[in-house]
Amino acid sequence: MLFRVLLARLLTIAALACALPAAAQPNAKRAKGPDPDEAILAAHAAWRAGDAARLARIAAALDGHPLAPYVEYWQLALRLSDAQPEDVGAFLARHAGSYLADRLRGEWLKELGRRGDWPRFERELGPLVQDDLEIRCYAWRARLARGDATVAAEAREIWEEPRDLPEACQLLAGELLRARLVDREAPWRRVRLLLANEQLQAARRAFAWLPAGEAPDERTFSIAATAPQRLIAQPTRDFARRAAREMALFALARFARADLEGAAAALGGDFGRRLPEADRRYGWGLVAHLAARRQHPQALDWYRRAEGAALTDDQLAWKARAALRALDWQAVRVAVDAMSAATRREPVWSYWYGRALAAQGATDGARAYFLRHAGEPHFYGILAAEELGYIPAPPEPFHVPAEEEVAAAARNPGLARALALYRLGLRGEAAREWAFSVRALADEELLAAAELARRHELYDRAINTAERTVHRHNFRLRYLAPFAETLRERGREYGLEEAWLLGLVRQESRFVVNARSSAGAQGLMQLMPATASWVARRIGLAGYHAGRVNEPETNIALGTRYLKFVLDELGHPVLALAAYNAGPGRARRWRDARPLEGAIYVETIPFKETRDYVKKVMANTMYYAQLYGGRVVPLKERLGTVPARNPAERVNEELP
Repeated sequence: MLFRVLLARLLTIAALACALPAAAQPNAKRAKGPDPDEAILAAHAAWRAGDAARLARIAAALDGHPLAPYVEYWQLALRLSDAQPEDVGAFLARHAGSYLADRLRGEWLKELGRRGDWPRFERELGPLVQDDLEIRCYAWRARLARGDATVAAEAREIWEEPRDLPEACQLLAGELLRARLVDREAPWRRVRLLLANEQLQAARRAFAWLPAGEAPDERTFSIAATAPQRLIAQPTRDFARRAAREMALFALARFARADLEGAAAALGGDFGRRLPEADRRYGWGLVAHLAARRQHPQALDWYRRAEGAALTDDQLAWKARAALRALDWQAVRVAVDAMSAATRREPVWSYWYGRALAAQGATDGARAYFLRHAGEPHFYGILAAEELGYIPAPPEPFHVPAEEEVAAAARNPGLARALALYRLGLRGEAAREWAFSVRALADEELLAAAELARRHELYDRAINTAERTVHRHNFRLRYLAPFAETLRERGREYGLEEAWLLGLVRQESRFVVNARSSAGAQGLMQLMPATASWVARRIGLAGYHAGRVNEPETNIALGTRYLKFVLDELGHPVLALAAYNAGPGRARRWRDARPLEGAIYVETIPFKETRDYVKKVMANTMYYAQLYGGRVVPLKERLGTVPARNPAERVNEELP
């Protein structure tokens, strides 16, 4: 390991030396001064603190450092609100085509938008690479300012954003309404969307867009939000007013979160009868959506009562999932048919639509749907191929980059800067620099960059970069196996398949030793501190303390043993993965009253994160098994059948 670290540092230095002109390389005299890397870290800290004076003092000593452009960028970013166009233009010209130039250009465009300097904004917009909703809204405002009414159609997405909008988009919405370029229903549709997504403050802001006198009063809104049953039990008699109906429906949705069956009873009773038919159907859509996400047995029945309502793609997806749990294949087809064209084309719904056709005897139609994604390197690509009678293998031959290709990647200035940033521990900046630098590379260049990352033990960058290839691939780079020996040893000790463990670690951390999630999970196998401590106590790990959780061997020992605990407790690999991600209690609750096909269990997991996690680990397992000599077993067989809930089962309440 020490040799690899030293080699990685030497390669970084060589790459930086190649990437810089000779005149820009630090001279021997400068080497005797303060450590340049420490100065970069100090400059970064000064920028984060907004200390322009300290940043200026540090910058004076960093001329010629490969990361000097970052210091220059940090200085300019701190004074961008007062910057002159000439200063910004000079930076963009000096660093044209770089990540930092694009980042500064985006921030400068926002500043120009705030200033309302539309001519300069439109001149600067063209070279921008990044996609940013706030900048798009400024661009639409610029066009609207010169009388371009076609903006209204393009900007339709701002009404469909399920969260609060940037200020630029708020201003654009107001301008479109005042110019009468959108219909009167648009604000109400947005209010409904925000309330359905629990974005209450954003909904309050959207009230300002409603026609004069139509906005809900604050008292009714507060009751609907905090005491919804009160509003439903004693609704206003003024249901002729749109605001009153919308607050009643909002109260219904809030009530359903606390008492789903009570909300359904109210909607089926006097409260629902007083609503207009269209609003009542909309209300059933809200209740059914929540019921499906909670795997309530009446969800599909409630969806049928919403027939005729304009359901969102997410509501329709959960209708399809409720139909899957009920094995109602016709209802699956009806739900998918009602989705938007883009959603219908997604692999998940192409696969399940094919399964629905096959279940109804339409084998030719089913085959056509399976062929759409069969063999693609993901969960449903594998399942679709298996429905056609084969297990997809990694595409060969693998393109192995030649040394000159890797050397060329090392000379890429953006990749060289990213390596330097990684070396200094500035992972966020490094990841963004790397992603920008590889965005337009050809397949061979991507694989060379992936190999460069692998040699520097930047396994996450290697995997993510190798995954971007379109025509030429190297699945051994996509599915790297560092720490395989340790995982193999622990797998043998606990009876866990090596390919499964590799698939899990790849998904959890991309083999980044010191990975840390926003929730606080740490290390290769992303253990929460409490879970790691619990396992350490159970297995009697001598000398364990929280500071050891990132040690690869310790993390793997604790993670594999915890996985063994949940597998023994739940008895099924799919349940074990769901438990590893979301907890054993939830994994149990997500079972059905009858046995479920494993793929249906996975697709109907209520948490998107956990649903995607289980799919990706199982797909990873398939490729690791084929690449590293494991058991080649069909994915559908691996998924198996998830047993029914058993109220009498004994549960280990101690298991975290």
